[in-house]
Amino acid sequence: MAPKIAIVFYSMYGHIRKLAEAEKAGIEKAGGTCDMFQIPETLPKEVLAKMYAPGQPGDIPLLEDPATLEQYDAFLLGIPTRYGNFPAQWKTFWDKTGGQWMKGSYYGKMAGFFISTASLGGGQESTAIAAMSTLTHHGIIYVPLGFAKASEQMSDLAEVHGGSPWGAGTFTSGDGSRQPSAKELEIANAQGASFYETVAKYTG
Repeated sequence: MAPKIAIVFYSMYGHIRKLAEAEKAGIEKAGGTCDMFQIPETLPKEVLAKMYAPGQPGDIPLLEDPATLEQYDAFLLGIPTRYGNFPAQWKTFWDKTGGQWMKGSYYGKMAGFFISTASLGGGQESTAIAAMSTLTHHGIIYVPLGFAKASEQMSDLAEVHGGSPWGAGTFTSGDGSRQPSAKELEIANAQGASFYETVAKYTG
């Protein structure tokens, strides 16, 4: 039986969403399907306006209830970095999962990360490491991208690009003007395919 996978992301300016769509395409390329969810916004509209944030599009459902993820075998989690860690929006979601922690509802499920930062050294690896603490407390099994499935793209030094063995990634620039490059999207696509194949191997 094919594993049931959810892609869950928070994206203020759309960078993480673009990676999420590439991850989804990778899952589908590998023969799987997935559902996509957004982490709800926590900032007031007037604050978002001052930050020139477009707001969340309505075509992808918000993940309001953590119980929704109980029906899935695995999750790919899209996280924009805030100071080398995940943002308050993600923290707010995880803080609502006390019931799942008590019951062990997420125990044994699998998860991977894809991450955006403003620049090189902005925290792609540290964000993944910090987020692993949450997975550990829930008993969620972390699935890294590794090098094998995207070694050519990740080893290419001809251009600046995000992504690492921890998961796909993109650099946004400090003002958010840089969009995910073709190579970064290739890495995300490879991660989606690899993640699906790994989850299917252990849950099928």
